[in-house]
Amino acid sequence: MHTYTLEKWKHDHNFAFVQEKGELRTKQVLILTTLTMIIEIIAGVSFGSMALLADGWHMCTHSAAFAITLFAYRYSRKHIKDQRFTFGTGKVSVLGGFASAIALVVVAFVMVIESLERLVNPHVIQFNLAVIVAIFGLAVNLISAFLLKERHHAEHDHSHHHGHHQDHNIRGAYLHVLADALTSVLAIIALCLGKFLGWNWSDPLIGIVGALMIARWSYGLLKDTSAILLDQNIDEAYIHAIKQTLEDSEDNQVSDIHVWKVGPIDYAVIISLVTAFPKTPDHYKTLLQKFDDLSHVTIEVNHCKAKPDDVILR
Repeated sequence: MHTYTLEKWKHDHNFAFVQEKGELRTKQVLILTTLTMIIEIIAGVSFGSMALLADGWHMCTHSAAFAITLFAYRYSRKHIKDQRFTFGTGKVSVLGGFASAIALVVVAFVMVIESLERLVNPHVIQFNLAVIVAIFGLAVNLISAFLLKERHHAEHDHSHHHGHHQDHNIRGAYLHVLADALTSVLAIIALCLGKFLGWNWSDPLIGIVGALMIARWSYGLLKDTSAILLDQNIDEAYIHAIKQTLEDSEDNQVSDIHVWKVGPIDYAVIISLVTAFPKTPDHYKTLLQKFDDLSHVTIEVNHCKAKPDDVILR
């Protein structure tokens, strides 16, 4: 029985991308959004403004989404070493982004329903007071966007064709803030048109336009996060580059390869290759060192006994 320690051959499964600053700013935005939500709902009921009331309820949905985002961060950090998770908790932030996208779809749907209802049954609005509250809501949204912008843009600027270094939790929170800001702007425009021009129909019409824009944002986030949650393969060009690197060395032939995301900035790969001149797995892992995204590499080496005529000299 050998006495070697196994630490050298063990894999690290910690693929959680802890964003302490992102978590703090999301918490600040949650507080601001919740307070503004309460003010807008009360004002909407008091002043008879469906635009304010709708914006307030939209903020309620977004507050719930921010709470989901914070839960994702805390859950990921709490279970970062939990062995029950095969590849750690790196996908929790992606799941948070997916949940936020679903909430955005609900917001867009509710906006359309409310707008259609207001086209049929217009409401009397106290325009002056409603505009003041709507402007206040927009100011809060702009502050929230500023708090999240730095983290979102930092992640987005480092992302490339396969989503490298992208925190979908931050992206989901940022899109919710933009959606809130959009609904506030649309509410202000609709209230001004109704007050000065008497175009009460503009309120529900602009609401529908805003809903379509929010739906478009949510679709992009759903597309990105669902691909990761369903273990969609990385870009074909990236896979080809991995295969080419291995097959350019001696007579190696890759018979099977799977690359998938296990965290916001980490990928796992399982490779099966065939060779007449097998070497240790560490040799092949060294060949792949230039692929920084590959954090968990598993290689199966199959020995194919070659006849003298089969040997290809390179």
